[in-house]
Amino acid sequence: MRSHEALAQVALPAPDIEYSRLAPMLIVFGVAVVAVIVEAFAPTRGRLACHLVLSLGGLGAAFVAVVLLRGDRGTAVMGAVVVDGATLFLQGTILLVSILSVLLIAERSGLRAGVAAGHSPGASVPSPASGAGGIDAFAPQAAAVPGSVDELEATRAGVTQTEVFPLTLFAVGGMLLFPAAGDLLTMFVALEVLSLPLYLLCGLARHRRLLSQEAALKYFLLGAFSSAFFLYGVALLYGYAGTVRLAGIADAIADGGEQRPVLALLGAGLLTVGLLFKVGAVPFHSWVPDVYQGAPTPITAFMAAATKVAAFGAMLRIFYVALPELRADWRPVLWGVAIATMLIGAVLAITQTDVKRMLAYSAIAHTGFILTGLIAGNDAGLSATMFYLLAYGFSTLGAFACVTLVRNGSRESTEMSSWAGLGRRSPLLAAVFALFLLSFAGIPLTSGFVGKFAVFRAAAEGGAAPLVIVGVISSAIAAFFYVRVIVLMYFAEPQERSLRSDKTAQPASEATTVVVPSTATAAAICLCAVVTVMLGILPQPVLDLADRAAEFLR
Repeated sequence: MRSHEALAQVALPAPDIEYSRLAPMLIVFGVAVVAVIVEAFAPTRGRLACHLVLSLGGLGAAFVAVVLLRGDRGTAVMGAVVVDGATLFLQGTILLVSILSVLLIAERSGLRAGVAAGHSPGASVPSPASGAGGIDAFAPQAAAVPGSVDELEATRAGVTQTEVFPLTLFAVGGMLLFPAAGDLLTMFVALEVLSLPLYLLCGLARHRRLLSQEAALKYFLLGAFSSAFFLYGVALLYGYAGTVRLAGIADAIADGGEQRPVLALLGAGLLTVGLLFKVGAVPFHSWVPDVYQGAPTPITAFMAAATKVAAFGAMLRIFYVALPELRADWRPVLWGVAIATMLIGAVLAITQTDVKRMLAYSAIAHTGFILTGLIAGNDAGLSATMFYLLAYGFSTLGAFACVTLVRNGSRESTEMSSWAGLGRRSPLLAAVFALFLLSFAGIPLTSGFVGKFAVFRAAAEGGAAPLVIVGVISSAIAAFFYVRVIVLMYFAEPQERSLRSDKTAQPASEATTVVVPSTATAAAICLCAVVTVMLGILPQPVLDLADRAAEFLR
């Protein structure tokens, strides 16, 4: 009894939360909770508009909070969250691409007008009400069995999916926390918070439902394995260092002296496996093409842009803060991973006949380019990597947004052959898509060129000149399939799809159509194109911003 009384008299200090430093994440999570309530109780008619206002308002407010935190350096929640230059830069990037992603997700217009085979420019094209479907990328009833009576009735009734908005907001909240985590347990929680909504979102495609559900299942199973590797690595590092804090792990490894930290090396290796899966690096890349192809294209755009920024932000913090003393051990491993990722991604992209799968292998190759900046291991590498993530995020978001506008009846037409002659049918769309492809290829006066030049220069300064040579070769290989698509759009004859093999007329709903997008989608594509060009012509202000932000609080 006396011991219990003594314990009761001991005053336990309350932890310092520092809510102002957590403001961006708290705003996003708070809006996500409100969105769940809206989904449950708001009337169906006004639910989409309410979600759109909530999502854009919440993400915009979170971005303002990030801007107001500029210059602030410190920790929150007893060191679980770290606010420094790199955190704020990456969080700002995630929020900007998430705002544009929400605009794509909110697209619900029908096939109002376009240029189709057998249609004159500006001719009307069937709308969802007529049964031909629209640009809405999400299943009308996610829980219904594909092809069932319930799904058909929901489609005829024009039911729209709106739970994608709270799921997206929860994923964004996890992405904001992931690169800001100051300890491994917080980082693991953030990983799960961002991953679980994405598993669900990948299975919500309106068309090709079975392919979408297969993609979601693959992503979930492989993601669960990668999370297990990550958590096992956390356990081993905790067993070695006695703490899960990144700075504490670094101190324990530094105090180990000349003795080989075998347990720390094993933990670091397992941790790396989990992170390499999230960024889609070889040999943990097999999920990327299947998931990118099967997921609704707006979700694919969101994943390709925002998830990559968050995952690389976490990788940078782990290798620069927790494991700098093991640099001689992890650097050769990442060399091999980066080389294999660049070459395999570029080579396999050449063989693809589907635009989304081609962009997926392109994303794998770009993962290798970004790893080149991480391997540099210096402030220039950190700055270049953050700039590359910003530039690539906008370009890939714009590219996938363009994919949503080329359709075959009610479905997206992602077969490469259907893009033949696109430059004649829709010159503006073809020009914008070609701009994004040229940026991916690293052509001068685009953001891709500046990003590649920055990471390659940082790698050369960090003693990784052979890696730069491989990167240049991979860029040359990748330029081939980017230019091939541009040639297909501008110099190939449009595929004759208006006649069947028996010479009977093909229905208009099955003809390749270029859709006139809504204001939201058009704004997202235009902003991505403007950023891609401006970062190629006037990159210095953003490069300077990345240089000032290239610091980790230890």
